[in-house]
Amino acid sequence: MKRVIQTDRAPAAVGAYSQATATEDLVFTAGQIPLTANGDLLDDADVDVQTEQALENLVAVLDAADASPEDVLKVTVYLDDIEDFEAMNTAYEGFFETDPPARSAVGVDALPKGVAVEIEAVASV
Repeated sequence: MKRVIQTDRAPAAVGAYSQATATEDLVFTAGQIPLTANGDLLDDADVDVQTEQALENLVAVLDAADASPEDVLKVTVYLDDIEDFEAMNTAYEGFFETDPPARSAVGVDALPKGVAVEIEAVASV
């Protein structure tokens, strides 16, 4: 049975989607962008700062689903400029220090609100 995950510690959904959904075993997060829970968009910040905010949002959503970064099985990172990969990766490493999950990093043409990075995850609960 699907359950909807919602927390005030991450940006509210701005469309017809949930911050995450979960089953008994898995959590699927929506893509997290560098938008604070208070609504501050960090679109002008460097990609490492944007990555950190997106990951902080991801952790808040996972926490609301009774999961943690250690439970993450797969991450997908979307970058509006694949040349930002190294800066994103440096910031990313701080969130998954041991036994990191599988990951894909994809260069895309554009992301919501003009941000440089969006990150989604699948976790085990």
